[in-house]
Parts: sequence; C-alpha cells; structure tokens
Amino acid sequence: MPTKHIPVRTCCGCGRKSDKRDMVRIVRSLDGGVFVDDTGKALGRGAYLCEDPACWENGVNRSRLDRTLNTTIGSEQRTALLAYAEEQKPNWVA
Repeated sequence: MPTKHIPVRTCCGCGRKSDKRDMVRIVRSLDGGVFVDDTGKALGRGAYLCEDPACWENGVNRSRLDRTLNTTIGSEQRTALLAYAEEQKPNWVA
C-alpha cells in the first residue's frame, strides 16, 4: 500500500520544516483580523509557528508574522497571540 502524503510546513519563527499537524496555524482573515486557527482550515492567508515559545517570540515580536501574512499586526492582536502561546506552554514539548 502507498503511504499517505503528510503536508510539510515551514515555521516562520525559526525556518524549521515539520509536519503540518505539529505546527500552529495563524491566519489573516478576509477582514484583516489575525487569529490562531485551531481547525487548520479557516479562510485567509496562513502562516505556521512551531510549538516552541522562542519561535512565538521571534514570529510575533520581530514582525516575521507581519511579513508572512502581508499585514501589520496590531498590538492587541500581538498580545492575544502571545497569550495563546502562554496558555499552551504546558501542553507543548520544550
């Protein structure tokens, strides 16, 4: 039997390539909002970050997400993304 294709994505924080399932998808929606896509299927332009707190710091604070999503992320959206990362830290493997 042929093996099932597993999509590979690149982390915009560190540049590491990994399975799509191992990454967290951030989406810029059609109305310009930026949010975490838990389903992986939301409409809009997407970017991926590892489950590593350092990648979240680089991606959110160093404007790497801004560049990847072709937008300017507001301070309240940055705060919400970093809060999400803080909530998920105990579940992520460091």
